[in-house]
Amino acid sequence: MLAKLFDIQSIQEAKGIVRDVALETPLQLNERLSEQYGAKVYFKREDLQPIRSFKLRGAYHKIYKLSAEERKRGIVCASAGNHAQGVALACNKLRIKGTIFMPVPTPKQKLGQVRMFGGSNVEIRLTGDTFDDAYAAAQSFKDKTNSMFVHPFEDKDVVIGQATLALELIEQAEEPIDYILVPIGGGGLISGVLHVFKTLSPQTKVIGIEPEGAPAMQQSLVNGKNTELNEIDPFVDGAAVRKVGDDAFTLCTTFLDKLVLVSEGKICQSILKLYNKEAIVVEPAGAMSTASLKMINEEIKGKNVVCLICGGNNDITRMAEIKERALLEANLLHYFIVRFPQRAGALKEFVAEVLGPKDDITFFEYSKKNNRSNGPAVVGIELKNPYDFDILVKRMKSKGFYGDYINNKPDLFQFLI
Repeated sequence: MLAKLFDIQSIQEAKGIVRDVALETPLQLNERLSEQYGAKVYFKREDLQPIRSFKLRGAYHKIYKLSAEERKRGIVCASAGNHAQGVALACNKLRIKGTIFMPVPTPKQKLGQVRMFGGSNVEIRLTGDTFDDAYAAAQSFKDKTNSMFVHPFEDKDVVIGQATLALELIEQAEEPIDYILVPIGGGGLISGVLHVFKTLSPQTKVIGIEPEGAPAMQQSLVNGKNTELNEIDPFVDGAAVRKVGDDAFTLCTTFLDKLVLVSEGKICQSILKLYNKEAIVVEPAGAMSTASLKMINEEIKGKNVVCLICGGNNDITRMAEIKERALLEANLLHYFIVRFPQRAGALKEFVAEVLGPKDDITFFEYSKKNNRSNGPAVVGIELKNPYDFDILVKRMKSKGFYGDYINNKPDLFQFLI
């Protein structure tokens, strides 16, 4: 079945093509995680590509393979991130007119990157509030103009381009690879990796990683058919899709050794550790593989493990949210409704007699109600030790400040993070 999609020779040819724009990214042993998990943990650093993502491989290969007549028709795609940058660079390199549809709320940093890589050969059209809106507009544009649509993952030539990463990795490895941890979004990357490894290194266990908030592949495997999710958490924007590609689903059904779901909070913890310990900047999808190591720590002991660091386009404006999600995951950040007596000195009493010596207020919102004896405030408290939580709640209740705990109430909590 794999051979019906493409063969190794086609990937070898693609490797020569993508060399025009893509780097041979390093395979690096990570001493910290190797010691922590009792294994040899390697990073495949696709965050070091010119667009800081593996997406360049597939986009360039697809566009390069177009005929002269197809190139004249121009390129159109929809994307809010890395795929757009790959398409833009390819259009600029090959001197092809490209039109890229992106949602209106796309961060300025990403818009600037697409403009920089695309130059005068690319036009950006901001449309709608979501990727789905941009995708629909791109499809309409394609139908009206007869442009060539470049899909981010549901395309044979795109997948072949992504597969060059896996071929390159096998050639770089000095020892047999026991495990490879692969982020799953739409499925283009996992499709390429499965084809290469199950053909050339069948003993390697391929582990797919999805965010808990967007488990499209996991749900599809459970249902036995490719399933579209009704809702997703868009935080891991490089891997948050409602539905994976049909080919990717078929390949994973047959060849994927394991699928692991990792929480957005653990992903955020991994982002911060990679930055603080190794000075590596990764986007949420790029931290999924390292974040998942805890989930399989027993079976990888003594093994050679490769984590695909698939992208490094992290907007600095997201760091406050990333830190907050990491603290929540560690049970160090807690939100309460606190009932303050409406008298002078109440806040001072709360700080002096309720908070512990190392507790810190990170959020405070209060409105005085003159006709009430108590005024509610939403208070965020950061602890140094998760075991201090029960002590804090006990003191709040004994002093009459406790109103409610918000972390476990998603309808209220969603307004805070």
